[in-house]
Amino acid sequence: MDWDETDEDWDRIPLPRADQRPLIRPEAWRKAEAACAGPLARAAQAMGQVDGVMQMIEGADLVAAIRRRLALNEVGMMLWAQGCPIAPDDLGRDQMDAGADLDLDGLRLGRWALRRLEGQGKLDDLRGFLGLHAVARTGFAGVDGPRLTGAEFDAAATEFAGFMAPISDLHPITRAASGRALWRLCDLSPEGNLVESAVWAARHMAASSSALVFVPLGSAGRRVWPLGGSPADQLARWCEAVAAGSAEARHLVLRLLDWQDRAGRALSRVKGDNAGRVIIALAAAPQALAMDLAERTGCSRDTVERMLTRLQAAGLVRDVTGGLRYRLWTAML
Repeated sequence: MDWDETDEDWDRIPLPRADQRPLIRPEAWRKAEAACAGPLARAAQAMGQVDGVMQMIEGADLVAAIRRRLALNEVGMMLWAQGCPIAPDDLGRDQMDAGADLDLDGLRLGRWALRRLEGQGKLDDLRGFLGLHAVARTGFAGVDGPRLTGAEFDAAATEFAGFMAPISDLHPITRAASGRALWRLCDLSPEGNLVESAVWAARHMAASSSALVFVPLGSAGRRVWPLGGSPADQLARWCEAVAAGSAEARHLVLRLLDWQDRAGRALSRVKGDNAGRVIIALAAAPQALAMDLAERTGCSRDTVERMLTRLQAAGLVRDVTGGLRYRLWTAML
């Protein structure tokens, strides 16, 4: 039947209408937080413990190295969860050195995530945080279409901030979990991209920490980065992941500090500060080539290889390739 907008009954005709339900119901997340009081407390305690260990580290270079090691591990897990597995050591290499079969779009996404987990970008400026000042479209692995741009993105970011405001008094862990759900509903990332919202949540949880730049979820993140479930279910799983990831990160930091101390003693006869720089560079990367270590430390390749030989003899590093050239070295924690 034809109809006319001048007809007085036109607004009673069944038409497709926009969903007027709120994207996030603050009361649902408040109830979820109250129901998860125990798991939330344990997760917050675990966060505090890894933050405390990071505060104990002496030397800005060593702090930066351990932060990078944690960030590399985290990005590797995020990319794996998105279906784009890239080895953490590939993230630190020049793109020209990447393997022919490496997903370059995924590599770019991983490097963006690494920079953000190391502290780049402000959370209250989502356009800048996502690096959208000069980039209008993306082609990251797993992304099915272009992202919102221009005024559409700004409107989505404003909507996101508006819905987050009523839950600003909740715990950062709760806000991170709810914010990830809202991120998807606001279409801030292209369909299929879970890394961007996961990075935002990790940074958001650490906003009030003393030494942590982000809160690592590690392997436990793969249980929560894919969205789904009620607020209570999501928050319960998120708390478990935070507790597990923080404990895993704390254990890694303590092992790195112990290894750094032992390596320092093994190279104690080396004059100057070259030994310390090589040790810190080895702590920062899961695996590294001698030429990469030379570039990062400013030492000659011969100097680096002599130190690697000493550390290998002391049982502190291992060649994971077994070849004679282009050997990859890893610290034996």
